[in-house]
Amino acid sequence: MCEPHPTDPAAERTGAGRRLPPRPSKPAEARRAVERAVTECCRQGRARCDANALSDAVLVASELTTNAILHGGGITDFRVDVTGPAIRVSVSDRSDRLPVAVDPIDTQGRRRVGGRGWPIVCRLARDVHVRDLPSGGKCISVLVPLS
Repeated sequence: MCEPHPTDPAAERTGAGRRLPPRPSKPAEARRAVERAVTECCRQGRARCDANALSDAVLVASELTTNAILHGGGITDFRVDVTGPAIRVSVSDRSDRLPVAVDPIDTQGRRRVGGRGWPIVCRLARDVHVRDLPSGGKCISVLVPLS
């Protein structure tokens, strides 16, 4: 099992005094955090590396962070943990609203822009949890298989 790879605010320090990577504020930063965590565990031989599974995990992280920015009032926390054959991605935001899947066609028969993120997350991830946070907002935590 690989050690967790948290991505907390840069101001935090670990017990050893080293700085942790900053919390992503953009989907691209979340994608890089997932790639780094998985690559490091694979390099150490603690996880199998499947390119397609890594692509799924990167896409899920991107969609969760995009939704937090667009619909949740911004990212308040982001965590990545590689545990054995899977990666857990957790994204917190300021909104109490639950994610929803919308019909890709509006009531007038026109194709909608957007609205595909949550269905993508639900299709690629396992063990999807949405929980309210004591300070307000929510945390969405998902498990994406790496093989």
